[in-house]
Amino acid sequence: MRVVSLVPSLTEAIAATAPGLLAGATAWCTHPADLDVERIGGTKNPDVARIVSLAPDLVVANEEENRAADLDALRGAGVSVLVTEVRTVDQAFRELDRMLTAGCGLARPDWLDRAQAAWASQSPDSAVPAVVPIWRRPWMVLGRDTFAGDVLARLGVHNVYAEHPERYPKIPLPELVTSGAELVVLPDEPYAFSASDGPEAFPGLPSALLSGRHLTWYGPSLIEAPDVLRRQLRTA
Repeated sequence: MRVVSLVPSLTEAIAATAPGLLAGATAWCTHPADLDVERIGGTKNPDVARIVSLAPDLVVANEEENRAADLDALRGAGVSVLVTEVRTVDQAFRELDRMLTAGCGLARPDWLDRAQAAWASQSPDSAVPAVVPIWRRPWMVLGRDTFAGDVLARLGVHNVYAEHPERYPKIPLPELVTSGAELVVLPDEPYAFSASDGPEAFPGLPSALLSGRHLTWYGPSLIEAPDVLRRQLRTA
């Protein structure tokens, strides 16, 4: 079977289970580091013609990461496309299982069981109110119904914009500063927040610099994500 992945998380999940299946992946698919497959553009601008030329049996995608127009173009060219939807940790486990077993015809991998077990014991006693920027210029934050928001909730962080009508609202910085948050969570992707780029905008608030891969990727990184993220939150 030949599979092309349009999502870094899904690429890593397939590579950890049956790397020989991957015929192509995006330029943003950085894990595993030694991945040697045809690169077919980005998540938002895949080269449809190149993907078709690879003659894949299946293209795996995500409803948030990838554009519907590109997926429709692939289907129009006769390519089978499996689209995942991942907005909670539990949904991530279900969709990974569906992609790997029903989509790729594989047995459920041990790493997925270990990842699910790692999250089964996460039940915080309390929650710290926080804002979670994902971009600046303009400032954008996590809103409702996001995978990263569910990850943080399971680790004792309450996103103050979790009930916002939009999933990734643009919020002016003065409003973020006065939102009632007691913590600002700054992941290093999609915007590369760092100790010198982000915390200075929130004087008086502790800043948690988090691994964006462990916060937003749904794949083998879920095994170590609880420990990694808890350690980074404690540092704040």
